Amino acid sequence: MSSIVLPSGKVDGFKADHKYSTPTRRPIEPVGRYFLAHASRTLRGHTWSEFEKLEAEKNVKQIEKNEDDDLGDEEQSEELLEHDPREWKTANLYAVLGLSHLRWKANEDQIRRAHRKQVLKHHPDKKSASGGLEHDSFFKIIQKAFEIMLDPIKRKQYDSIDTINDPKPPTKSKDYDFFEVWTPIFESESRFSNKQPVPKLGDINSTKDEVDQFYTFWSKFDSWKTFEFKDEDVPDDTANRDHKRYIERKNISNRKKLKQEDNKRVIDLVERAHNEDPRIKLFKEQAKKEKAAKKWDREAGSRKAAEEIAAKKAAEEEAAKKAAEEAAASKANSKKAKEAAKAAKKKNKRNIRNAVKDNGYFGDESKATTIDADVDLLIEKFDDIRLGEVANKVKDQDASSVKQILQDVAKELASAGSIDVSHLKYFN
Repeated sequence: MSSIVLPSGKVDGFKADHKYSTPTRRPIEPVGRYFLAHASRTLRGHTWSEFEKLEAEKNVKQIEKNEDDDLGDEEQSEELLEHDPREWKTANLYAVLGLSHLRWKANEDQIRRAHRKQVLKHHPDKKSASGGLEHDSFFKIIQKAFEIMLDPIKRKQYDSIDTINDPKPPTKSKDYDFFEVWTPIFESESRFSNKQPVPKLGDINSTKDEVDQFYTFWSKFDSWKTFEFKDEDVPDDTANRDHKRYIERKNISNRKKLKQEDNKRVIDLVERAHNEDPRIKLFKEQAKKEKAAKKWDREAGSRKAAEEIAAKKAAEEEAAKKAAEEAAASKANSKKAKEAAKAAKKKNKRNIRNAVKDNGYFGDESKATTIDADVDLLIEKFDDIRLGEVANKVKDQDASSVKQILQDVAKELASAGSIDVSHLKYFN
């Protein structure tokens, strides 16, 4: 250890009230659980994770060992301690042995150890020695409970009716966590199943197959429960055989009744759980959606055909409407064209007649009637095209030009055989 120089006097405003003691050299040794843990890891070559795993296993074993330390230390109630030993069947036999926290889970070793403590605690001789009343009423029940618990058949009969402390379903009007409430109920009931292992209730993420398997199992639940423990004691008096047989028949009938009632209780329990299971509601909604989707896909062909028919019908109606509109427009245009052609024809005829008239009948006004008759005859022989051509030729022409044009036209018609020259009086 290096020497330490301690300051004296004032250091940055600090003033000691007394002189410092003389430094002393002391050896320091590592101790404590943290050093031991470090040393253990180092010596054994363990990693942190390996060391923690070993420690956890050691702790679990220690806990398991300590769990049984208080076997039989349960304090019985005054009512139980004063229980009539003749009515021992109505007593809570697990509480009698101080095993209420284990009940049907208690093994033979635990039963024997708990019984030993109860004997030491409640033996009539010990009570008498401690100044208590010397009676063995509760001690008799202890012995009876011990006898029942060590007989596999009789214990099974007792476990069949030891359900008073089993978890119960909530009231129907109460809101609750389904899995938190029903998981311990089904786990408790599963101990009575002839078929093992029993499926677990699961959670909200369980698959539909898992949920269906669970409820299928419970809908066919095969219970080993037996109700002989509730039998009325058959009298040992063999003199009255009829009464003995009556009691035996009565016991058989009562067992059957209790078995039927218990079966119905389980059925009602499973049915209620199924009705209130949130997963069932989710599965139904999913199935409904899938059914609707399948129906939609199945009807897709029909829907497509209907859509094609509707589209075709709409197209035909549109085409018919368009055709009707075009026909109406064409008819209107045709009518207009005809009216226009008729008007043009009238105009062309009028222009030809006016060309003759406006030019003073070529100076032969005395022959106006004859000229008009020949002009009308020529006009009647013209088609619409020829009529327009002649009308355009005579437009704005003088008398001699108009007369020459009409004479040339007359010759053309005569040459074509369209007019008989003998019918013309002026232009022949």
